[in-house]
Amino acid sequence: MNGSGFKQRLAAILAADAAGYSRLMAIDDRATVAALDAARTVFRAQIESNHGRVIDMAGDSVLAVFDTAAGAVTAAVAVQHKLSVSCDAAPPDRQMRFRIGVHMGDVIEKADGTVYGDGVNIAARLQALAEPGGITVSDAVHGAVRSKVSAEFVDQGEQQVKNIGHPVRAFKVAPARPSVNVAAAASPSSAPVLRLPDKPSLAVLPFTNMSGDPDQEYFADGITEDIITDISKISGLFVIARHSSFTFKKQSVDIKDVGRKLGVRHVLEGSVRKAGMRVRINVQLIDAESGGHVWAERYDRDLEDIFLVQDEVTRKIVHTLEVTLTGSERAHWQDRGKVNVEAYDCLIRAKRCIRDFNAAALVEGRAMLERALAIDPGLAQAYASLAICCGVEYVNAWNGRTASDLKRGLALARKACEVDAFEAVSHHALAVALMWLQSLDEAESAARRAIELDPNSSQSHGTLGNLLHFTGRHEQALESLERALRLDPEFNLWMHALGRALFALGRYNEAEATFKRRLIHMPASDVTRAYLASLYGHTDRQDEARRVWRELMAINPQYTIEHTLRVLPYRNPAPLEQFVEGLRKAGLAQ
Repeated sequence: MNGSGFKQRLAAILAADAAGYSRLMAIDDRATVAALDAARTVFRAQIESNHGRVIDMAGDSVLAVFDTAAGAVTAAVAVQHKLSVSCDAAPPDRQMRFRIGVHMGDVIEKADGTVYGDGVNIAARLQALAEPGGITVSDAVHGAVRSKVSAEFVDQGEQQVKNIGHPVRAFKVAPARPSVNVAAAASPSSAPVLRLPDKPSLAVLPFTNMSGDPDQEYFADGITEDIITDISKISGLFVIARHSSFTFKKQSVDIKDVGRKLGVRHVLEGSVRKAGMRVRINVQLIDAESGGHVWAERYDRDLEDIFLVQDEVTRKIVHTLEVTLTGSERAHWQDRGKVNVEAYDCLIRAKRCIRDFNAAALVEGRAMLERALAIDPGLAQAYASLAICCGVEYVNAWNGRTASDLKRGLALARKACEVDAFEAVSHHALAVALMWLQSLDEAESAARRAIELDPNSSQSHGTLGNLLHFTGRHEQALESLERALRLDPEFNLWMHALGRALFALGRYNEAEATFKRRLIHMPASDVTRAYLASLYGHTDRQDEARRVWRELMAINPQYTIEHTLRVLPYRNPAPLEQFVEGLRKAGLAQ
């Protein structure tokens, strides 16, 4: 350090920015800001875990310094891997992808930690050469890391870049083959490798809409979801939940890769063509280990026979995989007969609205469900879905719902159980309604009954986990929530619930990793940020707590601590007191 407060040293510089940021802001500024905040969380976590330091995160850019080139490249690869998960789940025109450049060279470092010089400028120019979602490094970085990181390098030759007096030789970076989970190696917060279950295991990919009409997409999705629901009720099978299967929607997939990512041995895929009152469904069962077809079938039926087709597919799977049904499964397995086409159409449209998970969609979904029940008052799933809507709207403070609406939700759930006592979702809806009304013991009984009827229900295992947590059995809650996440590895709500249980146990490092993982999948979550801010308060990181709180307020200015305290139905207030105490330590609560 000289008398001017400057220090010249060798460092690795990572520079990044978001591709098409202005366009994304023009489409939806609030969602774009939320996605940017989530991406910054990923960058910060990976930079720090690889012994780097964030210099600046102005606008849509990131600048960081590392002592080693290997640390910078490992962080860059991990960041792109993690961000690709949330990007792939978003519509193509809403995906926020970053370009990253890495260079190693001399920099001038000021006393306040900021850095300047050609090292920084070249990293910025390399970033501009990278593809969206890609990484470009200099020859200096390539020479330093080629035997030290799990990546491959493609020589792009010498590049003449702006304001640099000499050509820069650039290399494109790609994960090494065979594919390895670089992010898992780089960060303890990454999802674990999924082992095959000890029973026949299956994932159902979203069926392709072959109707030639994009407006029929919901119908193909509804058929897929119903088949998942039917086969998940077989206790001798392990079935991945709909949410995780649908992360592969509209992707050109390698079935072997699907099997590895979801931890299953078989994959079911198919297509749906709806024309008038007729439907054609093609189905193929594939061995995810070999990639070979096990069987394929085609069904040409009237729409009113759609349940019969689903029953036939389930029977075929059970027979092919040599699954033995229990006595109760055999007793309850009966043909469901013909369906009222209009009511069924309303039901599957409503389910799509509920999955959209926002206030406006819930209004539309409720209207669809009420229409379905006006047509077919015996539709248990419609009563159950309406009950779930009541709880979702109340907990999220949507559409003016108050605690009195929970009683209507409970009545709807009881009606669903009355209409069909063997429909698992009816008991799941009952468990949720009772939970929010703080009838926790009765809610637990309903959740366990739902699991008896649908052993592969991620929703019911997750709800049971919440109930165990709310009644103070946090260790048992972890088991149920981990089971829910194994059945639905991409479902971010269970990530938040798992983080909350770890938080209650004082396992703050694990809770922090889990909350951050949730924010990758759900960038606009306010309550996860509230818990993260409290966690930072407990771990004496007040600056980080205030940063996260600012992000929360930007996403939802109406958020209040009081609402969270009011809706979470803890039997013992200690976890809520722990939550508030962390915010108090961070200076965010009185």
